[in-house]
Amino acid sequence: MACCGVYYACKECHELLAGHDIKVWPRAEWDALAILCGACGNELTIREYMNSSHLCPHCGAGFNPGCRNHYRFYFESDETV
Repeated sequence: MACCGVYYACKECHELLAGHDIKVWPRAEWDALAILCGACGNELTIREYMNSSHLCPHCGAGFNPGCRNHYRFYFESDETV
């Protein structure tokens, strides 16, 4: 999470455990390491993650393609809430 530098599985986990609101990653920081592959532990930048075709570029494990529907909660966009 951009707000605390800790990896959480989802925004709900963050809300329960962190004790503060989520801060979305600004576009200017999309080259920061911000995504952790749960299978191999490889860190990806936001750009790498968004361009990964839902597969870890290091180990080939699949990322949930449905997560794309939640980008606005994590990454700055026109739809950021």
